[in-house]
Amino acid sequence: MTSALAPRLAQLIRQDVQSMHAYAVQDAAGLLKMDAMENPYRLPGALQAQLGQRLGAVELNRYPGSRLDDLRQALARHAQMPEGFGLMLGNGSDELISLLAMACDRPGATILAPVPGFVMYAMSAQLQGLNFVGVPLTADFELDEAAMLAAIEQHRPAIVFLAYPNNPTANLWDDAAIERIVAAAPGLVVMDEAYQPFASRSYIDRVARHDHVLLMRTLSKFGLAGVRLGYMMGPAALIAEIDKVRPPYNISVLNAECALFALEHAEVFDAQAADLRKQRDALLPALRALGLKVWKSDANMVLVRVPGGDGSAQAVFEGMKARGVLVKNVSKMHPLLANCLRLTVGSADDNAQMLRALQQSL
Repeated sequence: MTSALAPRLAQLIRQDVQSMHAYAVQDAAGLLKMDAMENPYRLPGALQAQLGQRLGAVELNRYPGSRLDDLRQALARHAQMPEGFGLMLGNGSDELISLLAMACDRPGATILAPVPGFVMYAMSAQLQGLNFVGVPLTADFELDEAAMLAAIEQHRPAIVFLAYPNNPTANLWDDAAIERIVAAAPGLVVMDEAYQPFASRSYIDRVARHDHVLLMRTLSKFGLAGVRLGYMMGPAALIAEIDKVRPPYNISVLNAECALFALEHAEVFDAQAADLRKQRDALLPALRALGLKVWKSDANMVLVRVPGGDGSAQAVFEGMKARGVLVKNVSKMHPLLANCLRLTVGSADDNAQMLRALQQSL
């Protein structure tokens, strides 16, 4: 438990920062970790040895250099980036979101996104001193197109974030509604495809139609959550301007080499993603059989609603934790998420253990 800040030091820290909560990472020691949408599979032993040799040869005494150019080119090929586009790297998607807020920080600027959604959109706006406007989704977590268009007209946002699919609801939104929102946006639109390896659609085939749309991805859901590498694509001139606010050495040589190695063995990670999609398809009906409200998923997570009154989700969360399984209680994140838990899709064994703990906790 942290002690109170001395008054003379408290005067130095912004009041809104003192009032906010840090991004919470749950303690998973001794638990089956099903709370953070991580890939449950590690590299095969032979690839572990090869990667170890690669990393051992990296020049740790040098700042990152041209190897980052190799990584950008490899990611552009992997993502099938359109001609005339540029690509910038971030220390995870989180840093890219913060850099976008910094680049667009003009007096009175606003960031707009549907809610519930990824909490870092609002947090980056607050920390950069921008306004944040959250537009509620419908009760079934679809885009409220009329409300989005009205909010865009009223607030004229510098950035609109659209997670595709969304976190924590795991769904893809209606493409026609997205196109009307993109057309109405006076500023940037960022399509956040963090969960693209598990989604049935991507925006990559449409992004080149617009000069104000950026597409953001991460290697965390590809299977490299520990490497912390995100990337963003868009028209080259636009990316070049945003890239000016990036710290010069934000990607370490070790992270870059890990990512390059993984992209050279993309078929291994593709097979893992295919298996997780298969496990997700088996998990959805099993959850419904327990009497839960279950939403369709295009990610490696599933949102469920626990039956019962207020506090039922917390009781089930605690019950599962007592049985050795850690999931995410999102019921207090937004009123639309009342009594909801977010479950990571894992291996067949992981999912079986999670289902047992869930059934016993209901």
